[in-house]
Amino acid sequence: MPDRPILGWDIGGAHLKGARLDPTGEVSAVVRLACPLWQGPERLGEVLERAVSELGDAPIHAVTMTGELVDAFASRAEGVQALVEAVAACLPGAEIRIYAGPKGFLDPEAAIHWPQAVASANWHATATLAANRLGEGLLVDIGSTTSDLIPLSGGEPKPRGKDDAARLAGGELVYTGIVRTPVLALTERVPFQGEWVPLMAEIFATSADVHRLTGELTEDADHLDTPDGAGKSPADSARRLARMVGRDFDRAPAEAWRQLAAYLAECQLAGLYAGGAQVLSGAGIPSEAPIVAAGAGAFLARRLAARLGRPCRELEEALGPGSTVRLAEEAPAVAVARLLSREPGGAGEPAGGSGDHLSQG
Repeated sequence: MPDRPILGWDIGGAHLKGARLDPTGEVSAVVRLACPLWQGPERLGEVLERAVSELGDAPIHAVTMTGELVDAFASRAEGVQALVEAVAACLPGAEIRIYAGPKGFLDPEAAIHWPQAVASANWHATATLAANRLGEGLLVDIGSTTSDLIPLSGGEPKPRGKDDAARLAGGELVYTGIVRTPVLALTERVPFQGEWVPLMAEIFATSADVHRLTGELTEDADHLDTPDGAGKSPADSARRLARMVGRDFDRAPAEAWRQLAAYLAECQLAGLYAGGAQVLSGAGIPSEAPIVAAGAGAFLARRLAARLGRPCRELEEALGPGSTVRLAEEAPAVAVARLLSREPGGAGEPAGGSGDHLSQG
């Protein structure tokens, strides 16, 4: 167990997620705040300051990121440097450790020189902890923007792809999420009032509208602005979906819009099924190995498990103990805090003290 509290951070392009790991080994608090980095990296400092005030300060901070991908940066290297420097400026005097996947943790200066290892490494942290604790399975971590499908075998993550390009090609990174995905990316046409209707090629509505109408999007995951800047009520979401099929929402009953949302949710699940089937076809994972459901979209991961004919386990089993039920929604932040607590010379026990280790996969 750590001898000092650790704050774990997952800096995404749309959200900042944090977790507090206490010296008792318990995750006592988590936080998720909207942080649209495409508006500029300066947003990170103000949001991070607010998050620290909510979690309580700590002397050690473990950081992972995907926010370097936003189009405010010309390259991953530029993005990694900007985010590392923003964190260091906001946390003067703190010990900051940047997660670099199989390389483990680096100090900020070294991290800037290894941008390809640091960039988009948050999935590796979650998969490493899940594999250490659960052994074998397929981690399905569905967030607001993307989904990670990572094979776990022999206590380690076993991805075929090592970067975003390879993971996209291999089905291990599916660019779909429960909040930000444009509806037009889910399918080309939908059944509506007895006809097949092509969707308009406009970002009138997103997956958040779909999952609000199905009743599965929680308030904790619904932080971002809507495409039209209007509200998030069922009527608001139905109005935006109506635009996608060239209609006003008052020209059809509420049930018609719920049916449309249900169909679109099935289209999103079909995309995840395709990715899962592709990954499993080459992973060599036993048929009884489970789907490990994680993220704000874990409800879709549970459905995916049923479609793939596999049992489902919750990532909570690998992340605990914690005093909150939301650990799996902020999994990478929890994971980097726990992994740092076990690193030799880190904040906690010597390597091997708990049986967990950093994967070299």
